Amino acid sequence: MPPTLLRQFWNFVEQTQTGILLGLDDSALCQWLVVQFTRQQPLEPSQVACLRDYAAARINLIRDMAQDRSQNFLIGLA
Repeated sequence: MPPTLLRQFWNFVEQTQTGILLGLDDSALCQWLVVQFTRQQPLEPSQVACLRDYAAARINLIRDMAQDRSQNFLIGLA
């Protein structure tokens, strides 16, 4: 995948509500990310397959980032 597409994907992940990132199971989250991202950024079928594999391989990182954002938000409220 091109670097610009990867940057756009990670920006999309960072803008996604933590409740979604933490609330769905791995398969549903991967599917949701790909569907929602491709609504904003139309992709070729081969790119969609690559993105699905890429997201699935990094699902733990995505959840860790969401958990960190959630904790930082709660600390900011204290």
